[in-house]
Amino acid sequence: MTEFNPSSELAALRQETTAIRKRRYARSRLDRYQDELLSLREAGASVAELQRWLRSHRVKVAHSTVLRWLAKHA
Repeated sequence: MTEFNPSSELAALRQETTAIRKRRYARSRLDRYQDELLSLREAGASVAELQRWLRSHRVKVAHSTVLRWLAKHA
């Protein structure tokens, strides 16, 4: 029977924690239209208008998604 080693167990648990916490970045569907969206926004388009423009390009997203994307990229 092996003895319990708390320091090695803790090291293993911390290694698991870093693997679990590792962020997985996925590209947004809006990133493809970044230049167009930012240009429209600078020209004065509202978030709802940007959402309609995206829908005309077959990208269906929620109003809040466009708002969060703009907060991150604008």
